Amino acid sequence: MAYDVNTETKAGQRRLRKVAKICTGFGQRVQHSVFECRVTPAQLEELEARLLRVIDPKTDSLRLYILSGDRARYLRAHGVD
Repeated sequence: MAYDVNTETKAGQRRLRKVAKICTGFGQRVQHSVFECRVTPAQLEELEARLLRVIDPKTDSLRLYILSGDRARYLRAHGVD
């Protein structure tokens, strides 16, 4: 999952912190605004719903990449994992 929250305002800065906190509860940060989350379908629905309640779709971006199966099939990680 990747996100970009417009932080030009105080409200945007608060949204950014909320989005990061929600994501931390579901997965691990792999880049500043990118998280890897291994979740069940129900957890995915909860995660998406919670994030959609926080972001402003007029100024922010949220991308969920749904990859199923063994992680080794679709990921090659180098360096710190």
